Amino acid sequence: MNRIYLTIATLALGLAVAVAGCGGSSNSSGESAYGGSESTTTSKPTSSESGGASGAATIAVAGVGNLGKVLVDSKGFTLYYFKKDKGGKSACYGACAEGWPPLTTEGAAKGMGGVQASMLSTSKRKDGTTQVTYAGWPLYTYVVDKKPGEANGNDIDAFGAQWYALHANGEKAE
Repeated sequence: MNRIYLTIATLALGLAVAVAGCGGSSNSSGESAYGGSESTTTSKPTSSESGGASGAATIAVAGVGNLGKVLVDSKGFTLYYFKKDKGGKSACYGACAEGWPPLTTEGAAKGMGGVQASMLSTSKRKDGTTQVTYAGWPLYTYVVDKKPGEANGNDIDAFGAQWYALHANGEKAE
């Protein structure tokens, strides 16, 4: 039943964004919880966001609820992949990217604590930003996750395909 409510909330968010005409995004930079800095396209206000210099995104592996150890951004937010993405390229723009902000970076992304460097890469988005990829999947956060350690977006069907968190071996978390 909870999954139904999350799906409805995701769709309502997408509709609200589309009606409001909010297709753009803004980059915010924050000091990394892992010692570096991260540039991410997200509207989640966190205490670590600031107007400081941006740099390379850092991802790590952390225990998240019943999913076990999955990829997280430098602030501890769960990272997801979108089954609609193909060939390392994002299919999530506009309202989709408002609900599922892409993890972007300036420079090479960095991995820590169990992240396999050989699976970590980047790809260019249509807007010219560079998105972090893992095991060939572009990575995203989810606006419904309000604090580190939440995984409200796992196994949700939204914007035409399923969303999943990723384990460090590149397999989906279920």
